[in-house]
Amino acid sequence: MGNYYARFWRAAALVRESLTLIIDAERNEKREPTGKTIGLDLGLTHFYTNSDGNAVENPRHLRKSQKSLKRLNRKLSRTQQGSKNRAKARNRLSRKHLKVSRRRKDFAVKLARCVVQSNDLVAYEDLQVDNMVKNKKLSKSISDAAWTAFRGWVEYFGKVFGVATVAVAPHYTSQNCSNCGKVAKKSLSQTTHICPHCGFVLDRDWNAARNILELGLRTVGHTGTSNASGDIDLWLSEETPSSKSGRRKRKPKQ
Repeated sequence: MGNYYARFWRAAALVRESLTLIIDAERNEKREPTGKTIGLDLGLTHFYTNSDGNAVENPRHLRKSQKSLKRLNRKLSRTQQGSKNRAKARNRLSRKHLKVSRRRKDFAVKLARCVVQSNDLVAYEDLQVDNMVKNKKLSKSISDAAWTAFRGWVEYFGKVFGVATVAVAPHYTSQNCSNCGKVAKKSLSQTTHICPHCGFVLDRDWNAARNILELGLRTVGHTGTSNASGDIDLWLSEETPSSKSGRRKRKPKQ
C-alpha cells in the first residue's frame, strides 16, 4: 500500500506541474482572415446547426457506451468487497468512463478549433446549462453533449487565433423570423419555421442560428469588447464581413 500511495502522489505532482505549465504559457497563433462569420445554434438532435444551414451530428458518446458501462457495473456489483477482483472490476469501469470523457473532449477540441479557424467571428447562445440540466428528462443528454466544454474551447481558440467569439442572449432566437424580424411563435415540437408575416420558411434551428449571428454582429458593433473575446478591436478595424448581403436591414424598434 505504501508503494501505491507513493506512486499516486508522484503522479499527482506531475499533473500539477503540467497544469502550471499550460496556464503560464501564452499561446498566440497567426491566421489569415477568411471574411466569414457564423452563428451556432446548439441542440441535442444535432450538436449544432450553423447560420449557413450546415449541421453537425451529436456524437452521443455516453449513450453509445451505455451497454458496456451497464455490463461493467453489473460485474462490479457481483464482486466481493475488498477483493482483488473488485479492484480489477472497478478499474475497468473507471477506464471506460475515462475513455468516454476523453472522446467527448477530443470531439469538442477539434470541432471548436475548426470553427474558430474557419471564421472571423463566432456567435453562440449564452446558455445557462446549470439550470438546463435540472430537467430530469434531458439532463443526461445535455451533460453528454458537453456544450459548456465546447464553448470554453471556442473562447480559448478565439484568443489563440485572434477571432471574435460572442455569447448572445438566447431569448427569442427560435421564435423570431430571421427574414423580417417579427415574432413567429412555435411549439417545441415544431421543427420548421414558417413566418405568418412574410411567409419565410426555414428549418427551425437554421433560423435560430441566423438570428444568433445577427445578434452577435450587433453586439460586437455596438459594445466592442465587453461581451466578446478574441482580438475584436483588430477585427473591427477592418470592414465588417456581411453574411446576409441579400437581406434588408431591420428598422430599429421605436
